[in-house]
Amino acid sequence: MRHRSVADLMTPSAVTVQRATPFKEIARLLEEFGITAVPVVDDDGHIVGVVSEADLLGRRASDRMVTAERLMTSPALTARPGWSVVRAARVMRRSGVKRLPVVDTDGLVVGVLSRSDLIKLFLRRDRAIREEIVEDVLTRTLHLPPSAITVEVDDGVVTLSGTVPRPELLPVIIRLCQSVDGVVHVDSRLTGTGTTVTGSATDAGTETGPRHPRGDASLHLTGRRRGTRVGPHPRTGPLP
Repeated sequence: MRHRSVADLMTPSAVTVQRATPFKEIARLLEEFGITAVPVVDDDGHIVGVVSEADLLGRRASDRMVTAERLMTSPALTARPGWSVVRAARVMRRSGVKRLPVVDTDGLVVGVLSRSDLIKLFLRRDRAIREEIVEDVLTRTLHLPPSAITVEVDDGVVTLSGTVPRPELLPVIIRLCQSVDGVVHVDSRLTGTGTTVTGSATDAGTETGPRHPRGDASLHLTGRRRGTRVGPHPRTGPLP
């Protein structure tokens, strides 16, 4: 499975300012381009910091002649083009930022990734999600015949039904389906030989970061077999 990278979703051109850019000009740029932060670069285009709305709001009106160099947070929190979207989303969440400048190996700004860019993952078409689950997860990765499992996708919600030869595959299938980009929920109605497993996995957000770019999940497993207790059985007598 190929997960989308930062390079796939980022805006390739970024608005930047230099150290000497004044307060008022930075505020104008944020308003004009509808952004919440702007990278600060040196004369060669290398990133040296970031100025955010919070940095501006933390200043008094009398400070409006101050420059980006005094306002910026440095060193800047950045992402790389090759990062997974999940990793970038985790960095955003943990750091409480809405945008990440994307820099190359030389520290040059090549784009910017915002929270709104991450939302694009969940706008992926249901047909594309289903094809990836059937072809990549079930056929190529798990070597299951396509006819073994029925896959339905509706607005990112995946419903799985059918029978697999080995019960231990059931949680693996759910986990792999959950990791597919664009999946927001997995409803499993799968069965294995002698065991029934039902469960659901809900994507709570994109880290992917860093599992998919996309959050914690809950999985409830139940098993029933006539004459058999599910789970560890207490030892009731001496070993034979």
